[in-house]
Amino acid sequence: MLRISELKLPLGHPPEAMAPAILQRLGLQADDLLSWTVARRAHDARRKAAILMVYSVDVTVRDEADVLTRFAGDTHVRPTPDIEYRLKARAPEPLNALRPVVIGAGPCGLFAGLILAQMGFKPIILDRGKVVRERTKDTWGLWRRSELNPESNVQFGEGGAGTFSDGKLYSQIKDPRHLGRKVLEEFVKAGAPPEILTEAHPHIGTFRLVTMVESMRETIEALGGEYRWQHRVDELDIAVGPDGARKVKGLKLSTGDYLEADRVVLAVGHSARDTFQRLYDQGVHIEAKPFSVGVRIEHPQSWMDRARFGSHAGHPDLGAADYSLSHHCSNGRTVYSFCMCPGGTVVAATSEPGRVVTNGMSQYSRNERNANSGFVVGIDPERDYPGHPLAGIEFQRKWESLAYVAGGSTYAAPAQKVGDFLAGRPSTDLGEVAPSYKPGITMTDLSACLPAFAVEAMREALPVFGRQIAGYDHPDVLLTGVETRTSSPIRITRGKDFQSLNTAGLFPAGEGAGYAGGILSAAVDGIKVAEAVAADYLA
Repeated sequence: MLRISELKLPLGHPPEAMAPAILQRLGLQADDLLSWTVARRAHDARRKAAILMVYSVDVTVRDEADVLTRFAGDTHVRPTPDIEYRLKARAPEPLNALRPVVIGAGPCGLFAGLILAQMGFKPIILDRGKVVRERTKDTWGLWRRSELNPESNVQFGEGGAGTFSDGKLYSQIKDPRHLGRKVLEEFVKAGAPPEILTEAHPHIGTFRLVTMVESMRETIEALGGEYRWQHRVDELDIAVGPDGARKVKGLKLSTGDYLEADRVVLAVGHSARDTFQRLYDQGVHIEAKPFSVGVRIEHPQSWMDRARFGSHAGHPDLGAADYSLSHHCSNGRTVYSFCMCPGGTVVAATSEPGRVVTNGMSQYSRNERNANSGFVVGIDPERDYPGHPLAGIEFQRKWESLAYVAGGSTYAAPAQKVGDFLAGRPSTDLGEVAPSYKPGITMTDLSACLPAFAVEAMREALPVFGRQIAGYDHPDVLLTGVETRTSSPIRITRGKDFQSLNTAGLFPAGEGAGYAGGILSAAVDGIKVAEAVAADYLA
């Protein structure tokens, strides 16, 4: 089978136009083409007047060798890559060892648990939060009644932070083994729409993610895995040898129970601040890493559609328009868009009392009134929070606490119109853009809850982005603060064997450990770590 990439057809083309395009590209006659399937679909909207659909297509032809000879050196005509995932190991029967433990049921922990279960290791999965249906009720409690459950919220519980997000399933990671494809295939098995296997920018949305993680939990349990909910890990039990070598031998749980364990996947997510503190106190090697702070910026989705697609706005093959922007500022900072949610809402995402954190969320349809994304400024440890591996956590907390106060100390979020933000004056009323954030907003001056360098950089970047996307810096566009949980502020360093640098048997994984950023990359890291755990069993 051959793969043709960069095959371009006009927007709105009929399905029957594909075969002639393939024949023309390969210089074949109609009876030389035996079959074809779409492997990937994207669009090129750089020229709004002539938007193109761009495909990668897998084709079967009569004389494959002849085609490959004629197109030798053409990177857009090549054999179809082998993308099938194959388990790297099988657990011995009987195992005659302690079962592996996975801490955290977000995307990373979910896939670590799934792969371990598929290999026959029957993992135990612990999560401090609740099953996704109960967790959803607790999350809505904050959004509708301003009632926060610190152990069950947007950050903690089944599905992790990715459940209450846009459900984007693409990333910039290098993936030579096509592990991302394994993730997508498992999601489809669990109920995701099959088109995520072919779309260039696939997404699922919150409501579908809820049922999918339930289905995947059932699969893991059917393979012998076990879940334990509302089981927070309070302390590692670490054995120290005569030579100073450290190794995990068990877990002390919030329930008062002790769980013997010598292979532990740590997939706790980027907001498990209390866990990070306990790990640090126990001597686990942790280092500070960069992240970003800023706000969510909210535009009417129709503005973005017109700006990106022109007269083709609303075309069903294009969907809701998204964007990706970046600007290097004169003060040395970089401002960029983050976690763009077309047709979505801004949501409350705090996990600690007395703090306000924002995030973005979309449903599969992406048909809400507004688009939103993070509008954030990159920061780094040496410059902004030097001196301690956990200093980034306190940096986050400072601005989240100020945002809570600026919003009125009720979990309402502080907000400001772009025109007022640029002019340096507080906002007192709304303009054309209606807010979507629940439990509500307070119009104010966001400079009271953002670092001065971030405010300076954001004010420089707004008109730059406005020149790239018409209406981006419209005076009535709404900024809602603060966005601080862009990624983990720490990295729990690990070696080539995926184990902690100084604590054997501990496998730091996913976004919280500093090795992923988003659903897909976290899930892929979960697969890699599961494989490393299996290799350690069989060594």
